Amino acid sequence: MIELEPIVGRYLTLSIAGRDHRIYFEEAGQGTPLVCLHTAGAHSSQFRHLMCDPAVTDRFRVVAFDLPWHGKSTPPLGWQDEEYLLTSDFYVAVVIAFLDALELDKPVVMGCSMGGRVVIRLAIEHSQRMQAVIGLEGSDRPAPWYDNSWTNHPDFVNGDFCVGLVSGLCAPQSPDEFRWETLWHYYQGGTGVFKGDMHFFRTDSDYTANSAGIDTALCPVYLMTGEYDYSCTPEATIRTADRIPGAEAIIMKEVGHFPMSENPAAFRVYLLPVLDSIQARI
Repeated sequence: MIELEPIVGRYLTLSIAGRDHRIYFEEAGQGTPLVCLHTAGAHSSQFRHLMCDPAVTDRFRVVAFDLPWHGKSTPPLGWQDEEYLLTSDFYVAVVIAFLDALELDKPVVMGCSMGGRVVIRLAIEHSQRMQAVIGLEGSDRPAPWYDNSWTNHPDFVNGDFCVGLVSGLCAPQSPDEFRWETLWHYYQGGTGVFKGDMHFFRTDSDYTANSAGIDTALCPVYLMTGEYDYSCTPEATIRTADRIPGAEAIIMKEVGHFPMSENPAAFRVYLLPVLDSIQARI
């Protein structure tokens, strides 16, 4: 007998900055909305293990969508004549438009990597709308360890290049099955998409001037980073938490940059207590 997974996928169209964007999203579970934001150059499949975990879905409605240009979401009309560059303003506009379209009331918003960065701005500007934010591999400023010049290399459009770039961000303890699943997400990226995401991640997402103003009594902030992450280091996460009064930093042992996909069993050990803490406030 075939056992179907509980995940359901659908499409909707969002109007953002005067253009229509066809967005793909998946969901599973019921209860408090838990909206998940994928990493740069990837898509919402990174959260499939979370959506199949009854310890989460019995009390949270887990919703994950593909940003425009990513996964099953299509670029806007005329995309072939433009360069994709993700900006902080556009990223926030997409998230808010998505929450509005699905009428998600007081969601928990959890993002990883660039998604873990943008939740800081969401907490700064939209804290009254959020139950809490969770930044996986998240900080309030770009890391200084690289620049964007290498993204102009002609080989950067090749999926092998992107996979080689991110493969070292997985922890050595991550099971091969899930490590390769994580890397497959990067083989699937469209031409120029990872590079366009790097514009946001590297040059348009410094929130240090405002992050200290987040009211964590209204919108709790949890920052969860793997000990093997050298893109968003544990030290960078702790410094961000120190700037935000009341924020909590959690460093995850034997985990890298993609906790929800590279080692879902290890990740849930850290995530479930955070979800318990959030639920206790509701």
